[in-house]
Amino acid sequence: MPKLSRRDAGLILVAAGLLTPYSFAADGKPLAIKGYDPVAYFDMGTPTRGLPDFELEWDEHRYHFVSAEHRELFKADPVRYAPQFGDYCAMALAMGELDEANPENWLISDGKLYIFGKAAPMGPALFQQDLAANVAKANQNRPLIQAH
Repeated sequence: MPKLSRRDAGLILVAAGLLTPYSFAADGKPLAIKGYDPVAYFDMGTPTRGLPDFELEWDEHRYHFVSAEHRELFKADPVRYAPQFGDYCAMALAMGELDEANPENWLISDGKLYIFGKAAPMGPALFQQDLAANVAKANQNRPLIQAH
């Protein structure tokens, strides 16, 4: 009898509806936004480090949360809470560059979270000067993320 890999067994369980596509034990996946809780930006209004006890895998990354409640909020609507450009600086991406973001430099605009490599005036403040154009440019440059 052929042996099933752990991944294949998990996919079968997901397909059968016995397991969700989320994982609470995501060994080997990179830690998203340096362990900061993405829900905390919206709920607490401040960058806050999450705890490994409240971990969830989504989009090939591990996310940490400050509480089970935050983890469940994220699980219910990850697109709402996740940074728009992952771990990358939104302003740099708008300029066609790929720089790692610092989760301490952030902005919520139109219900979306953006993180930046540099503090004001280079990061959030500069991005907000022409928000619509910068979002459009960053989205056009999104292939830089996939190529990385």
